[in-house]
Amino acid sequence: MNPNKVCAWLAVSLAAVFLFACKTEPKQQPDNYIVVEGNTMGTYYRVTYADSAGRDFSADIDALLKQINLEISTYIDSSTISRFNKAEYMIDLGIDLEAGSTDNRHFWTCWWKGLEMYQKSGGAFDPTIMPLVNYWGFGYTEKRAVTKADTAAIDSLLQFVGLNKVVLEKGPPAILRKSLPGVQLDFSALGQGYGVDAIAEFLEGREVKHYLVDIGGEQRAKGNSSRGDAWRIGISVPQEGADKQDIITSFPLENLSVNTSGNYRNYYDVEGVKYGHTISPFTGFPQKSNLLSATIFAKDCLTADVWATSCMVLGPEKAMQLVRQQPEMEALFVLGTEDGGMKLEYTPGLKKFFK
Repeated sequence: MNPNKVCAWLAVSLAAVFLFACKTEPKQQPDNYIVVEGNTMGTYYRVTYADSAGRDFSADIDALLKQINLEISTYIDSSTISRFNKAEYMIDLGIDLEAGSTDNRHFWTCWWKGLEMYQKSGGAFDPTIMPLVNYWGFGYTEKRAVTKADTAAIDSLLQFVGLNKVVLEKGPPAILRKSLPGVQLDFSALGQGYGVDAIAEFLEGREVKHYLVDIGGEQRAKGNSSRGDAWRIGISVPQEGADKQDIITSFPLENLSVNTSGNYRNYYDVEGVKYGHTISPFTGFPQKSNLLSATIFAKDCLTADVWATSCMVLGPEKAMQLVRQQPEMEALFVLGTEDGGMKLEYTPGLKKFFK
């Protein structure tokens, strides 16, 4: 079945909700559901929640996202991560981790998650990929396509890649040290997922029991939608030129998070050859495989985010083998076929949605 037929068949049989950013002011929905929208991390955010008191959290959510960016955005010159990247060997944050300091907590949470995933994925997920991301034109430096890859230059950049080149000294004060001056961190593969979780935890701290948080398509849900049933999310067709409203399937999202990673929207086309933004930390080149997109369902969005990226680096066979070993996690892979079509591969927990 070709991609268009797959899309049409599933779009008819499964309903989907699509989430887009418009104005920044909150909007009232039926039954005290409120929508807060805005822009962050180079994309949109949209938060829908139920609150009988009609509380407007737009200013709090916006302030929270701004603080996160001040710690983990490589596009902000004074951010914590930028200060580390510009440092020759180390950055002293002057905090006491043992005493539970909350300074730079967003940075540290992303750091610990990145380290955990680096170890679990065997290095496929590597936050020190920044020099290579910049080289290929997907980072904070000039956006430009590489018309001819310089193998020698890529090999020289690989010496800065490997999270074992960054060491945390707990102190106090806590110090993050690099073994080479050129080592840099990049949290773009987990920043949006972390932002989703931070907003969700903010809402739960105010006893909000029904919400859907969405940053650039990365989502976390709890409770029910304004319809009174589970929130539903759509998985886009991973195809160049496909509209964002073209879906390959959809799912109810019940007290779970979801993230989809793929190269079909963020890529460069050089003389008919396309290369995507998923860079392999092993080769230094954009990763190529028949895995068109990887969707991960997990309890928190940060976990879903890092696993989806890791799967794109590992390729379908290794990724599915590793995901199946993870408790409380499900995966949906869209694979390209030799005839130009698509097929789905998924973990057992999703089988009930494909009867």
